[in-house]
Amino acid sequence: MCGQKLGTVLATNLLWMVFAASEDLKIEVGPSFKIAAQIGGSAKLTCTVTGCEAPTFSWRTQMDSPLWGKIHTEGTKSTLTMDPVGFQNEHSYLCMAACGSKKVEKGILVELYSFPRDPEIEISGPLILGKPVTVTCTVPKIYPPERLEIELWKEGSHHPVESYNVEDAEAKLETKGLKMVFTPTMEDMGKSLTCEARLPIDDMEFEPKERRITQTLQVNIVPKNTVISITPSDTVQEGDSVTMTCSSEGLPPPRIFWSKEQENDDPLPLSENATLTLVGMRKEDSGTYVCEAKNQFGKSRKEVEITVAKPLTVEISPGPKVAAQIGDSLALTCTTMGCDAPSISWRTQIDSPIGGKAHNEGTKSTLIMNPIGLENEHFYLCTASCGDKKVEKGVQVELYSFPRDPEIEMSGPLILGKPVTVTCKVPKVYPSERLEIELWKEGSHHLVEPYDIVEDAEGNLETKGVKMIFTPTMEDMGKSLTCEAKLPIDEMEFEPKERRTTQILQVNIPPKDTSLLAFPSGSVKEGDSVTISCTSADIPKSQIILRKKTEMGDRELESPDGIYYIHTAQLEDAGVYECESKNEGGSEVRSLTLDVKEIPKYFSPQLLALYCLSSLIIPAVGMVIYFARKANHKGSYSLVDALKSKV
Repeated sequence: MCGQKLGTVLATNLLWMVFAASEDLKIEVGPSFKIAAQIGGSAKLTCTVTGCEAPTFSWRTQMDSPLWGKIHTEGTKSTLTMDPVGFQNEHSYLCMAACGSKKVEKGILVELYSFPRDPEIEISGPLILGKPVTVTCTVPKIYPPERLEIELWKEGSHHPVESYNVEDAEAKLETKGLKMVFTPTMEDMGKSLTCEARLPIDDMEFEPKERRITQTLQVNIVPKNTVISITPSDTVQEGDSVTMTCSSEGLPPPRIFWSKEQENDDPLPLSENATLTLVGMRKEDSGTYVCEAKNQFGKSRKEVEITVAKPLTVEISPGPKVAAQIGDSLALTCTTMGCDAPSISWRTQIDSPIGGKAHNEGTKSTLIMNPIGLENEHFYLCTASCGDKKVEKGVQVELYSFPRDPEIEMSGPLILGKPVTVTCKVPKVYPSERLEIELWKEGSHHLVEPYDIVEDAEGNLETKGVKMIFTPTMEDMGKSLTCEAKLPIDEMEFEPKERRTTQILQVNIPPKDTSLLAFPSGSVKEGDSVTISCTSADIPKSQIILRKKTEMGDRELESPDGIYYIHTAQLEDAGVYECESKNEGGSEVRSLTLDVKEIPKYFSPQLLALYCLSSLIIPAVGMVIYFARKANHKGSYSLVDALKSKV
């Protein structure tokens, strides 16, 4: 049928070519006079005219059926597009062009095929060693299906297989396929499975005409040959350890699951590692342990019976190493298991005296050392006997001494501008060579090498210390002085390993600007009132002491707040007066001479009145001087405020 169509088209085209040549109107079609279009794809037919600037075009099928496409004309070119291509497009298409009274016509044959995808391989299930499997190869949506050729084979053996139709048919498109059954072996691992499909239509131009798919075989193995190895053996003593290792063959490699069977209950899951280690075994750990090897294709199981025997054991607490402070007490307890009435004894590793008292009761023995001294620094052994069984365990007793915080001492009070020596001592330290001391003043870190203080030594306990010298300034007021001691013995467990003492600095300022005066004057008449006042500016506030020099020595005067009143001066009040202002920072002395003149034996009434008036004024002035002195310490003075305070 295709051959008849082709002959008719060729004859018609030949007549058209002769006609067109005679009239000088020419027509060309493309891409050629015959094309192969894939069903579901798109196809484009073109018609081009020469010899006319504005031709008119028309398209039809030779059978006058619908075009099933879209026409687009522009100038001397017309295009017929079929998208998507279907069975209705399998025709001989004619393009006719007219220019005035001239007409030309030419045809294109559209032949259809369908070969859209590579073959598809499906396997009925995973490839498991020794288990038959069905392999199917399908080639979807083929046209013409009767021309399809399929081959399916496994590398190393070529199995031609008959094809079969599949129910997946769409109009005249068919899915063709074939299948094979084989039993996987280990030799199949990594080999290829190939399906090749061909559509060998030589008289049609399309690519590809051959498609192939290859799949690499992965053969799986159900777990098998599961074995368990045990170290040291399937019978162990209580407290010992046992290691069980499980191995199994399989692909993919199986996972290992350990469990322990329980009476009247589900198995107890233990581990998902190949190796199961049980430490500190107890009697109740005896039983059946199960190893199960699993992959997604199956499982394999192996069991082992473990027996735990109860041994004679000894435990010491605290242990195996204990740090004890010299002077404290320590109790070591030895507990025996595996025997109801053991014989227990204590000794040191070098067989020296144990330096304590042992008390045995039942399966326990307690060694008490109180107080602990350097003679107790040993490795102690507890020995337990039960029949012909004998076990021994030891504990190391290590000693230290770090009982108190550091002690800060100064060579004297802190006086502004006067060097002072600061000493920091750490008493009764052991081992003293491990002690670290730091001494610093806030704002400046002074690290000083420790030195031995031998005057406070007791046996092997030593008082270690450091010292520093500095000159106090006003900036030091209120700052801290810190001493830190460390006993960093990492291999010994005790607290604290660090102690610290902090002291706030109080800087003293020696008395200064001390003044001594007499009011109203240092020269008065017999019977006058005189006030002697002493003031000083200092920190802390000074102690004021007034004295009068006499032939018998200095006589200290009662002078509250540094003021001494003489209400009625006598000749014997004359002489040298001395004021001493002192605090922790030092002292300052001032002196004056009071002269008392003798009053004549006669006087007038006017003079008597004046004298009485002066007797009232002088005490008032003395009060002013008193409040002025207090204001001098406070930094200010107000007569009004002073008087108000008396109201």
